[in-house]
Amino acid sequence: MRVVVGMGSCGIAAGAGPVYDSLKAGLEGHASAQLSIAGCIGSCYFEPIVDLIDDSGNKTTFAKVNERTAKEIAKMAIGEENRASFFLMPQEGHDFLAKQTRIVLRNAGSINPEEIDEYIAVSGYSALKKCLSGYSSEDVISQMEISGLAGRGGAGFPTWFKWKAARDAPGRQKYLICNADEGDPGAFMDRAILEGDPHAVIEGMVIAAYAIGASIGIVYCRAEYPLAIKRLKKAISDAYAGGFLGSSIYGTEFSFDLEIKEGAGAFVCGEETALIASLEGERGMPRQRPPYPAASGLWQLPTNINNVETFANVPWIINNGARAFAKHGLQTSRGTKVFALTGKIKNSGLVEVPMGMTIHDLVFNIGDGGAGVKAVQMGGPSGGCIPRELFDTPIDYKSLQQTGAIMGSGGMVVMDESTCMVDIARFFLEFTCNESCGKCVHCRIGTKRMLEILERIVAGEGQMEDLGLLESLATQVKEGSLCELGKSAPNPVLTTIRYFRDEYEAHIEDKKCPAKHCRALVSYSIDPGACTGCSVCKTGCPVNAISGEPQETHKIDSSACTRCSNCLRVCNFGAVLAN
Repeated sequence: MRVVVGMGSCGIAAGAGPVYDSLKAGLEGHASAQLSIAGCIGSCYFEPIVDLIDDSGNKTTFAKVNERTAKEIAKMAIGEENRASFFLMPQEGHDFLAKQTRIVLRNAGSINPEEIDEYIAVSGYSALKKCLSGYSSEDVISQMEISGLAGRGGAGFPTWFKWKAARDAPGRQKYLICNADEGDPGAFMDRAILEGDPHAVIEGMVIAAYAIGASIGIVYCRAEYPLAIKRLKKAISDAYAGGFLGSSIYGTEFSFDLEIKEGAGAFVCGEETALIASLEGERGMPRQRPPYPAASGLWQLPTNINNVETFANVPWIINNGARAFAKHGLQTSRGTKVFALTGKIKNSGLVEVPMGMTIHDLVFNIGDGGAGVKAVQMGGPSGGCIPRELFDTPIDYKSLQQTGAIMGSGGMVVMDESTCMVDIARFFLEFTCNESCGKCVHCRIGTKRMLEILERIVAGEGQMEDLGLLESLATQVKEGSLCELGKSAPNPVLTTIRYFRDEYEAHIEDKKCPAKHCRALVSYSIDPGACTGCSVCKTGCPVNAISGEPQETHKIDSSACTRCSNCLRVCNFGAVLAN
């Protein structure tokens, strides 16, 4: 019997560490039960998750496990009792996974990322052997072309074309870089892949290096991902020991060395030329293109850069065939895409679906979004807000661009009626403004001026002409910026004005926030007919703005109220009203 604990960052944050310790204590001295770990399976809302797998491979999954229930599971594993049905994974958890098409996440939550033998047992490194023993570099690139794999970092540029450009570039020394500098708020696809299946990324990189003729590879990963870095370091060490990295891989003349560079967390370093500058010890600032990295990249030598998810697809494509990958998705957007689905939904976590699935199916059929859902933010701070009336839009690069949003790396934040679309635009613009490297005047100053206007609007000090000024500034920032950070920074502002202009007008003309979110535009009162005089709101008020005797109707002094909304949150009778 195997007992497997989900030990991704989400599982650990939910308490998987004490669960693991409890299981370890309960299984001590029982050789018939083996305790192991796995990465995140994607069902983050059910963590901590524990699997019992018998000798025949039958799996029983338990959700939201704690130290107490872990003791019960340990007894089940050693055959002492069988009464743990009350914390089995509910059917909706199994349905969440069954509705997906998992290629990148094929091993997520099922293998121990710290044991190379478990990766090898699921055909790990067989794709590399297949390439080195029977494919030329041209054959590998041809397989990528047939598959239709495009870069999953956001731009959607054909992978085969980048590989071919790097291979054809003159130069004996070439570099291969994995961009793991995932910086979008709410996005955790790359982190989960590195934590749960690091060898898939390594194998994909070695195959890519063979295709372009690179001998040195670098994984550029932000230092805020300590668990991902820890497991990746071990995976690299084990790959060297197994002969999958280093000299004469699989007995051939091909050699490839791989190392990790920890980034300091600058969002702009997700842009490939800024990333290269950082690797060279310079400040992470984008460079003019051309020349492109394929011709002149790291140390002015031919360099290819792809992100984590792109590399993780490669071994599956080689093993299963390029056409097997291409059958998923649409003509213009092949394969699957991993999304970090968060926000106002019941089922939050990692989701992998075929390109072409509609936003509606993803949000409601998989994410189980509620009736109040009104929009989704696609593509992170550089993306755009898509309203519910456009949820029939298929998820592919071209269709999303037509809405004013972008695919991005895969962040998807679902918003409901409690979300202020003006403030969400302010939030994302504040992020990109702070993360601007400052090289371009339009990005450095233009985003700041736009942010100041949005701050005035949410403070109730906006004017109608501010909307035209925002649109004018947005156009100038997009046209005058060097890199995609600046060119895409206005997207949240433009899409919210386009689809939710009524909310802007309410802030400006009526001095009201329809979502009752913006503090300066909300006031609180107590409904005398609903107040029971329990004094919970009074006790919780940090500025003593609520008065009233126990068992009597309470009142809020609006002149003293700081609009912290704590009274609204703590009232159990619906007596506190936001106006």
